[in-house]
Amino acid sequence: MTTRSTTVNGYGLRTPAGWWECTLKDVCNGNGGVIQTGPFGSQLHAHDYKETGTPVVMPQQLGDNQISVEGIARISDEDVQRLKRHCLRRGDIVFSRRGDVTRRAFITEREKGWLCGTGCMLIRPHHPKLCNEYLAFFFSLHEVKEYITKQAVGATMPNLNTGILEAIPLFLPSLTYQQKAVAVLTAYDDLIENNTRRIVILEEMAQAIYREWFVNFRFPGHEKVKLINSPLGKIPEGWSIRPFTDIADILSGGRWGQDNVDEEFSNPAFVIRGTDIPDARSLRVVDCPLRYHTDSNIRTRKLCPNDLVFEVSGGSKGQPVGRCLFVSERLLKRFDGDVICASFCKVIRANPAILAPEILYHYLVESYTNGTIEQYEVQSTGIKNFKFTVFLESESLAVPPAKTQQAFLGHVRPILDAVHAIGKKNEVLRNTRDLLLPKLISGQLDVEDLDIDTGEPLVEAP
Repeated sequence: MTTRSTTVNGYGLRTPAGWWECTLKDVCNGNGGVIQTGPFGSQLHAHDYKETGTPVVMPQQLGDNQISVEGIARISDEDVQRLKRHCLRRGDIVFSRRGDVTRRAFITEREKGWLCGTGCMLIRPHHPKLCNEYLAFFFSLHEVKEYITKQAVGATMPNLNTGILEAIPLFLPSLTYQQKAVAVLTAYDDLIENNTRRIVILEEMAQAIYREWFVNFRFPGHEKVKLINSPLGKIPEGWSIRPFTDIADILSGGRWGQDNVDEEFSNPAFVIRGTDIPDARSLRVVDCPLRYHTDSNIRTRKLCPNDLVFEVSGGSKGQPVGRCLFVSERLLKRFDGDVICASFCKVIRANPAILAPEILYHYLVESYTNGTIEQYEVQSTGIKNFKFTVFLESESLAVPPAKTQQAFLGHVRPILDAVHAIGKKNEVLRNTRDLLLPKLISGQLDVEDLDIDTGEPLVEAP
């Protein structure tokens, strides 16, 4: 890759002279392009959402060019037809219209036909000089996100409208350059996605082993073990029933109102929030913010190896509660400072003399997966919370003998180690991609004359 002479553009970035300066409206105006809001609340009501049907992309599903399907709403075919002008096409970009207005997603083949939901903005670029994927990466630049945030209106909550989006300035190289830059960046994204799928498969393998051994009681040698009656039903002979409170100590999360920021005595600490838990297994907790703490208010929050972080509040997004993170020693070593637990989580510290922490972790994951956790959820003003005290007093576990526990760990620990190793590779890939991103999108690195296979160009009927 060679460098180009550059000039400073409207974002304070250096881009080569001669790039096309335009606005978002210029690449969305005509030829099927559009910038529009999602359906209003009067068009799509809460009672329209179904258990099955076409997914509806809401702001809570949006991230950094990705869509999370966890808790996604769905609507019937009849409603899709009624709201078909809001149906998504490959190459669209969806923005959150309220709150964090930098949250967005690029629509791939998977999301084609889904609906742009209430609270979102739909951008459908369509211009012969534009590669839509390049525009999606352009919106990932820190300077661009900062610009959009400053343009948003609203005294209590930032809001976007079509006028703000239409006026966003763009600085575009040739189409060939765009396609080659996209090819480089998406190569990293593809590797990350493949690794993420491997992590999911490994986690499912570990959970399947747990389910076979500790739910179905088909552990090695189970044929020779008699089942006996217990308060939880039939369990293998030699196993014991122990209440949750005997198995683990419970520590509360952070007390943010009591934080004392004192630069002379403070130490940096990373904060794990409930919303970080789904990505933590793939090592995305590196994105957790830094806080400051003093020894006096950190002791009940500092995480130790083999702790479990359990989410007890879904926050303002109304997400399900009960997700759990296993805090391995390898995970903690990745941070320069301490790692602490946020106020809407609990720290569960298993007594290894009774039950291995890895087994307790898989028990909680199983309880979340099979819906047991849901009976302890309560919802108030759109926020889901967890009746943790009731859960502790109600739940008991069938505890296997130490020999069975050790045999299980022999199978599962290598899987967890593999998850960590693949997650580490993903972290390196992300860091490399994020270093390349601003240089490629701003033209600091010239890829136009390089022999890069750009694949088939994006073609979507307007």
